[in-house]
Amino acid sequence: MPGTVAAPRGGVLRDLHDRYETVRDALSRIDKAAAGLGLPDISTRLIEDNGTSDRRGPEVQYLEIFAVSLATHHMLVAEGIQPIAIVGQSIGELWALAAAGHLPVEDAARLAVARSQALTRQSWRGKMLAVGVDGRRAESLAGLIDHPHLVLACENAPRQSVISGPEELIRHVERVADALGWPSLPLDVPHPTHTPAMAQAARDLRATAPRAAYGSGRWRVRSPWLGRDVGDDDPVDLVAGALTARVRMLQTVRELHAAGADIFVECGEWPVVTKFVEASIPGVRCVVPLSESDPVGAVRALAEDPTAIGPFSSRPPVRPSERLLPSARVSAPESADPPSADALAEAPAPVSAPVPAAPAYYAEPAAPVSAVVPAAPVAPPVSAAPPAAAVSYAPPAPVTAEAPAAPVAPATPVASAAPVDAVAQPSAGLDYETVLAELRTLYGDFLGYPPDLLGEDDGLESELGVESLKQVTLLGRVSERYDLPDLRSNTSLLTAGTLRRIAEGVVQGRAEAAG
Repeated sequence: MPGTVAAPRGGVLRDLHDRYETVRDALSRIDKAAAGLGLPDISTRLIEDNGTSDRRGPEVQYLEIFAVSLATHHMLVAEGIQPIAIVGQSIGELWALAAAGHLPVEDAARLAVARSQALTRQSWRGKMLAVGVDGRRAESLAGLIDHPHLVLACENAPRQSVISGPEELIRHVERVADALGWPSLPLDVPHPTHTPAMAQAARDLRATAPRAAYGSGRWRVRSPWLGRDVGDDDPVDLVAGALTARVRMLQTVRELHAAGADIFVECGEWPVVTKFVEASIPGVRCVVPLSESDPVGAVRALAEDPTAIGPFSSRPPVRPSERLLPSARVSAPESADPPSADALAEAPAPVSAPVPAAPAYYAEPAAPVSAVVPAAPVAPPVSAAPPAAAVSYAPPAPVTAEAPAAPVAPATPVASAAPVDAVAQPSAGLDYETVLAELRTLYGDFLGYPPDLLGEDDGLESELGVESLKQVTLLGRVSERYDLPDLRSNTSLLTAGTLRRIAEGVVQGRAEAAG
């Protein structure tokens, strides 16, 4: 289950709320806990799409992510998908404990709010940075500066790691990574975590959080930071301990797969942790029900014949008219942005690199499914050690999948596109259509898609499957080509980017430069 990812879309749970009594009960219990803490209603926006702003504070964002994760889990169980294990990334471990029945929903909600408040009280000026390299190199990069609070926070995939540390030091790390040609992306999370700097918040949480009894539960819960199944551990100690610990999602996913998990189901709105899974285990099957046009139909197909579910593709090589994913946010905590990398890592849980955890299910015909959920660190969000015959689901980060380790050379145009010299340097006219054609060639060559399949309004993350770190590399090439250095730092082009928005930004930027 995901950790810290973007706030969910309004109305995302409408259908599930109408169909399943267990979903209605879970949302009602979260609302009850929120009201007792003086927070606004959580479920209304997720059911009615009433246009309420997502900017209602980190506590509401966490509870909304919890609501979506738990509702998806209940849909899976109602349709016959029984997890053999559930995994949560960062704060997603709380969602996993509640989904597995080890912790009452109300207690999990109250503990999530207590965690957020303890982090807010510490008011640490930190950041989380996703870097497109393996954990060993990311750890060496942090070690160059040699500060006790600057550490490797999350190992998400073979070539995606998250570094957490003081804000000013993260800026140095980002510059070094850029000089080495390593793609990087700051994670937009309410609270950066998974660093020794969080020791004060961890002590505060242990002293002030409401105690909760740990029940026997119904399913196994795998902890990516403990490296084992959760036993009779105290829930408050679990949540507090994760604040300073490294999240090893890569290792957890591989252990689950070795134990028999072949299908991973993400209990979140967008493919965040499943991108880590695909990068870590080539050919594995991943399903993200809420990103499908018919979530219930996708789950029923999985329950009827697990072998019929092919590998999840963030963007199948088909024409725009055949899209399966709606355009939407992927990583910012606002409704218009994409899920964060804590999906990379939770904020640090969505991939602060704290990426929320995402669950994954592995199932055999007529057999229980196991779920792997990411625990916190994103971008980010951005998250269970299953027995051989189960399905796992995973959250983070909110953000983000494998990215190239070095910059990509400028793409050359295809025969039908603009002349080579027009692509190699800024066009003379810089009109919108010319720039759009050049961008289609650049992005198409990089992604391996025919340029005519790249729609100008296709979401780069939500529809074309361009992970955040790859977008950083591509946007860097665009900024160099058109001599627009500020373009690369325009985060809105990463969180809700389309070729139309980038082309318009190029035309406007060049016009302002000329003026």
